[in-house]
Amino acid sequence: MRLFVGLDLPWEVKQRLGVLAGGVPGARWVPPENYHMTLRFIGEVPAHRAEEIDLALATLRARGFALTLAGVGTFAKGGRDTQLWVGVERNPQLDHLQAKIETALQRAGLEPERRRFAPHVTLARLDNAVPTKLAAFVQAHNLFRAEPVPVAHFTLFSSQLGKEASVYTAEVEYALA
Repeated sequence: MRLFVGLDLPWEVKQRLGVLAGGVPGARWVPPENYHMTLRFIGEVPAHRAEEIDLALATLRARGFALTLAGVGTFAKGGRDTQLWVGVERNPQLDHLQAKIETALQRAGLEPERRRFAPHVTLARLDNAVPTKLAAFVQAHNLFRAEPVPVAHFTLFSSQLGKEASVYTAEVEYALA
């Protein structure tokens, strides 16, 4: 199984983000049903390891909080933009939850995450996007801001890579206090 831990978004928020999609040649837009915020990518694991991960996450205790999506930007690798995203305002509760998830997964035997936690929702993957169009998109939408979304649980998702888009399945939801 290919797994990750994330926060699902209400359908209304996914629809609002979906309206942003378009106008950047070379962008492969993520379907709205796939919008989420990753807390920790896990990757391919055997079934017994998935059960251990589930048990580790089920013991976690954290409080619910509000999540605010704001701004847009890009991630670059090797000097070229690879992802277009909507930002997530940092808040102590989000950072606390992510740190607890990381600790629980390490205790379950996973290697530590090497990348710095950068909360975001991916809108598109970029394959040779036209730089001027990309810059215009970011400039046009950099003041984007959504209403705060209450977060009452986090989710262990499985991911199956598809030809057009991945298929994400919510495997287990873990309630927050």
